[in-house]
Amino acid sequence: MHEIEPYYNWLHLYNAEEDEQSPFYGVEHSEFEYSNTVYNYYIHPQWDEFGSRTLYMKVLFVDYELNYAIIEMIGEWNDAVENDIMQLKRSVIDLMIAKGIYKFILITENVLNFHSSDTDYYEEWHEDLADNGGWVVAINMPEQTQYDFVRSHIDRYIKLLESPNWRTYQPDVFFQFIDNQMLRLD
Repeated sequence: MHEIEPYYNWLHLYNAEEDEQSPFYGVEHSEFEYSNTVYNYYIHPQWDEFGSRTLYMKVLFVDYELNYAIIEMIGEWNDAVENDIMQLKRSVIDLMIAKGIYKFILITENVLNFHSSDTDYYEEWHEDLADNGGWVVAINMPEQTQYDFVRSHIDRYIKLLESPNWRTYQPDVFFQFIDNQMLRLD
């Protein structure tokens, strides 16, 4: 797992550590000191912490004019023990919503497991976005993780979509592709 880096080909377009409106503004990362773990396996130090011990993230791109964010995630999404959705919502999402972000693309191909609890924070997130026509999409979630999401009815709040070639797009084209799919689902 230590070799899985957050997607970095858009760094010349956006860097959360340099964005004064980002929850991760000013965060410095080491390229050599591995300290965070998932399942006792070290993960690459470029992943950002947000209060969970099992789930990490990287804000890959934000467009404040088009009101969207693309966030990559890695680890185990554990609401049952760690209450990861509460941590994510309070530490990152609420701050982004306050800055006008109401469309969220979550790259979840490295979310290895999901353990559910209640849906209160998902409902809250959904309600926070509804007035602006916002949404949350999880891209390329592994099949076993999707199964647990659907079984817990989280897919009511976070839509599950596939886009195996997302890395070939520029962020604005990728967003338009997902936004168009969401328009068709409504």
